[in-house]
Amino acid sequence: MFSGKFWIFLIIIFAGAYWWAGNGNTGHQILSEPAADTSAIAGTWDRIYRIVALKSAVQAKIDDHNYTRLKDIPLAMQQSVIAVEDNRFYSHSGFDIEGIIRATLVNIQTGSLEEGGSTITQQLVKNLFLTQEKTWGRKAEEAILAIDMEQRYSKEEILEIYLNTIYFGSGAKGITQAAQVYFAKPPADLNLAESAMLAGLPNAPSLYSPYTDFAAAKQRQAVVLDAMVRYGYIGPSLAQEAKDAPLNLAR
Repeated sequence: MFSGKFWIFLIIIFAGAYWWAGNGNTGHQILSEPAADTSAIAGTWDRIYRIVALKSAVQAKIDDHNYTRLKDIPLAMQQSVIAVEDNRFYSHSGFDIEGIIRATLVNIQTGSLEEGGSTITQQLVKNLFLTQEKTWGRKAEEAILAIDMEQRYSKEEILEIYLNTIYFGSGAKGITQAAQVYFAKPPADLNLAESAMLAGLPNAPSLYSPYTDFAAAKQRQAVVLDAMVRYGYIGPSLAQEAKDAPLNLAR
C-alpha cells in the first residue's frame, strides 16, 4: 500500500515530465486546434496506466513460453550481470545517483565504457515501455517507473524479469533464448565463462556478439569477470580460469 505522499510525488513529477516533453498544450493552443490530438491523448493514457497498473502492464510484455525462473538461473549469471550493469542493485531504490558518478569515474579511469550509469531497474522499464529518445520527459518517466517498480516488486523479481526480457543479440530476447542461441543449452547449465560472456552482451549486442567479433566478445567477457572480482563475487584465480576456459558456441 502506497502513502498519499508517494502518489502525490509521482503525479507532480509525471506532470512536469509531460510538460517538458512538449506534450502539454496551453489553453490557447487547444482552442486553435481544429480537433483533439487522439494520439497524444492515447499516449498520455498509456503513461498513466503504466504507473497505476504497473504489474498488469509488465505482465503483458512477458513471454511466458520463454521464461526461466530465477531459481533456475545460475548464481554466476545473476552476479555477472549485477557486477557489470548495476553493482549497487541491492542497495538503491531504482535510481542511483552514486552509481552514475561511480560508473563515470570507472569509465574515465579505464578509458572505455566498462560500466553503465543506469540501474537494472531503469534499463528494465526502458526496454519494456519506453523509446530510446534522449529527452527530459523520457528520462523523468523512466525514473518514475523505476521507483514505482521498486515499490511493487522485490529485487529478485526485478532481476528475474530483467534477465527474461533483455536483448542479448542474434535474435535472442531473454536468458532462455540466449543460452540456446549461443551455447545450445538451458540457462541452468551455464558455467561461469558462459555466464560472463552473456552478461557482457546487452550493453552492445551487435558489437560484442561472439558470432560477429569473437575477440571483442572475449574482451567484454574479461571486463565482466574483472568486475566480479572488483566487487567480491569471485577471486582472481577463478576469473582467470573462466577467461582461459574454451567456449563451445552453438554455431
